[in-house]
Amino acid sequence: MTTQITSTAQVRNSRNELRGSDRRSSDVCIVGDGAIAKTAALGLSQAGHSVTLLTPPRRPAAVAGEAPWDVRVYALNHTAHELLSSLKVWGALDLARVAPVDAMDVHGDGENGGQLGFDAFGAHTGTLAWIVEDSNLNAALDAALRFAQNVEVVGGRAVRLACSTDGARIELEDGSHIDAQLVVGADGRESWVRGQCDIGIDYRAYHQRAIVANFSCEKPHHNVAHQWFTCKEGIIALLPLPGNQVSLVWSAPDTLADTIMNESLGELAIRLGEHADDKLGLLKPLQPEAVKALPLALVRPHAVTAPHVVLIGDAAHVVHPLAGHGMNLGFGDIVDLLEVLGAREAHHGIGDERVLARYARARKEDVLLMQLATDGLERLFSTNLEPLRVVRNLGLNLLDKLPLVKRRLIAHALGNPAGK
Repeated sequence: MTTQITSTAQVRNSRNELRGSDRRSSDVCIVGDGAIAKTAALGLSQAGHSVTLLTPPRRPAAVAGEAPWDVRVYALNHTAHELLSSLKVWGALDLARVAPVDAMDVHGDGENGGQLGFDAFGAHTGTLAWIVEDSNLNAALDAALRFAQNVEVVGGRAVRLACSTDGARIELEDGSHIDAQLVVGADGRESWVRGQCDIGIDYRAYHQRAIVANFSCEKPHHNVAHQWFTCKEGIIALLPLPGNQVSLVWSAPDTLADTIMNESLGELAIRLGEHADDKLGLLKPLQPEAVKALPLALVRPHAVTAPHVVLIGDAAHVVHPLAGHGMNLGFGDIVDLLEVLGAREAHHGIGDERVLARYARARKEDVLLMQLATDGLERLFSTNLEPLRVVRNLGLNLLDKLPLVKRRLIAHALGNPAGK
């Protein structure tokens, strides 16, 4: 099995391609080029480890001028915020394009749908989350990597991962290789690293696609995120962007997704108006119009470690986006990995099996709770039985009247499961 990780890469303003005779050695080799891979590279290098970041082809640089709003956005929690701030990345974001989420309004289905509200005041915090575009986050990470010490970004086609008692080696198509004490698989849901380690997965297709697009709204959103749980139409979320603008994440059944993707964004805005008109008024697609549809699935690897190998981000877990915390789980992986490696005994290397087992234990509860919560809610609200519809709406209303339980849920969403 091979994976395409090719092209040039910028390393402290220099070009760097692996040649057939090249042999590189570092403490850590990270495979991947998303925000989680880049953040891990920065975190591990600042912890004193030498890092090789093996990347796929670089996209062309954006042209000068005002960039359109990215349809891929993340609701980053306090764990992500604190990690990115500690790595000096948060301050490098274009903060004019970052929107705080001060409250969340959750709606049940049907004419008498239940309702559940969360707000920053009740959570004893300044804000619940921050909405950040994928392009904004990656631009800040790329800027930080250009000045990072002990990080080398290289390109090449990986064809084999071999591990021994001494460490791991990634062999490349041109005959070169990278030696490391620890290989970090941050290469997404179809992880090549995971496959090379023969780690099996449990896979459940939701037969849904996440439709993402951006709209202007007639009424101010007041930094409130809205979410509608419907049975036939899936789960709809409208997240606040700066100004009178919102980002749509609609987890739509495949049949409906096909219909929506064959319609104009103006027609999609009309569909959304049936849910959002009372809250946000008339919706209009942002210019230039853009929409994407991403297939949804639950992916649970049977292990997140192997000899001298650790998985993070989507390589380690893929959850339903209804709670918006898939990316936050990845940042949690990095925090726990840094903590485990930093606390290891002096006679244990960073690829030691016992050290990596501590990472697996540290992540187990948080990841399992998020998998159970997202998968359970998706199953609950996709069942079209009237008695169940009544019960789940009553459940939302009841939960809304239990402040201690709500506070516990909010604490976990913020990245503080202990509620401290």
